[in-house]
Amino acid sequence: MEIKKLNIIITLGFVAIIGILVAQLLWTRQAYDLEDKKFNQTVNIALLEVAEKLSGGKTSFTESPIQNISNDYYVVNINNDFHPAVLEHYLKTEFTRFQINTNYVYALYNCRSDRMIYGKYISTHQKSTNNKVIKFPKHKNLVYYFSIRFPDKATYLVNSLRFWYLLTFALIIILLVYVYSIYTIIQQKKFSELQRDFINNMTHEFKTPLSSILLASEALTKQHLIKENPKLKTYTSIITDQSHKLNNHIEKILNIAKNDASGLSLKLQRIVLLPFITEIADTIIQKNENLTIRIEIENTTSITADEFHFTNIVYNILDNSIKYCDTTPTIFISSSKDSKGLYLKFKDNGIGIPSKNIPHIFDKFYRINTQKSDEVNGFGLGLFYVKKIVQQHNWKISVENNTDKGITITLFLPF
Repeated sequence: MEIKKLNIIITLGFVAIIGILVAQLLWTRQAYDLEDKKFNQTVNIALLEVAEKLSGGKTSFTESPIQNISNDYYVVNINNDFHPAVLEHYLKTEFTRFQINTNYVYALYNCRSDRMIYGKYISTHQKSTNNKVIKFPKHKNLVYYFSIRFPDKATYLVNSLRFWYLLTFALIIILLVYVYSIYTIIQQKKFSELQRDFINNMTHEFKTPLSSILLASEALTKQHLIKENPKLKTYTSIITDQSHKLNNHIEKILNIAKNDASGLSLKLQRIVLLPFITEIADTIIQKNENLTIRIEIENTTSITADEFHFTNIVYNILDNSIKYCDTTPTIFISSSKDSKGLYLKFKDNGIGIPSKNIPHIFDKFYRINTQKSDEVNGFGLGLFYVKKIVQQHNWKISVENNTDKGITITLFLPF
């Protein structure tokens, strides 16, 4: 993914989550205000019922007898004298009826002594206690009245909005996780770019002296002295062969680095399978005299693929089958079709792969820790490269152990 696209996606995602979080906070605040308004309305209705009952059922109030002095403090004016026990009974009855399930404390004014008489602290969760003293100021121009406070009103409202606060908390957690994930992605992107630059520089630095070695070894091979001396000819051949192998590894690493950077550019064309694979097999057989390759593919079978990369796929699969075989290598290449697509199979008689390692053989730099793997030179990039090319063609690849010996690699090419 290009760095500009990644930055745009990160920015949009961050703005979206911040917007959702701000909206959620605003909705939570609005929900709290609505719940507070609803609570005040309910309390006013309940206290109005209490006032009417204390007035003997007469509804001769010219104005509302209830004054909301502060957010949690109410004063109720009554036209006649009343007893504290009767007041407490009506308060409990009406608050229960209107589902006001929070603690409260009441006090009433004694006009004879001209002072507020502390009533009682009423708790909905425990027995009433008289040891809590809450200040109730005296109000002028009122003769018979009582006051009521809700000391735990804020806690009550918060508890009633538990879902909103949990949702807000969850959004904050999501935001933090998103920020951490973005930070991790950016760090991984930097490490990936550093790794890719290092690989590109390293491989280019290797190719220059390697080219000189190949030119020198090819020049040596043509010398008359080398041709007459079997030992020198063998040594020169070893230098040339190993240089070509190293060059193939470097090309493979460069292709993978290029694919990671910008993706491979495929030049698709029609390929007739039988002559194409036969030519690759003949080339490999020339280098491996004891190798046997049997091919069963119909003459008319053809595919659409990138010739260069498809050649590398076949070569890598065949090369692995040869390297990881402790007997005379025998490879059977076949094709079959069904309604979904074409199946191209490569069956060998090699040492096989432990079942637990099969899911990882396409990972970059992965090599199975066996004695044969230690004997074979490599970087664990062959099958990783094959998987990349297969995915680029929108094909599928699978590996399974044979019942007798070796493995079968299957390429599935959908129609």
